Amino acid sequence: MPRGVSDVAPRNEKTVPERVLPNIKSAKKDMRRARVAAVRNRAQRSALRTALKRASVADATEEQRRTAVTLLDRAARKGLIHKNAAARRKSRLAKAGK
Repeated sequence: MPRGVSDVAPRNEKTVPERVLPNIKSAKKDMRRARVAAVRNRAQRSALRTALKRASVADATEEQRRTAVTLLDRAARKGLIHKNAAARRKSRLAKAGK
């Protein structure tokens, strides 16, 4: 094997993410808050997608559509999705419900 060449895959940003842990107390708290928010956002986004799928089928009930619209409004208000995206999806749901 040539000098300087190893049989191990190179360690770059794409293969191994660098873990940088902050030393400053407020930065540590920011990391914790970001992690909690990411978990919460993932759960909310999943619930929203599930509700939209249930509401978009042909035999969806009015209650399922109402739940989807409520979740869309909440997601837009909380900043999970853009307000125009929520309006567009609500419009398409209403159009499909007719």
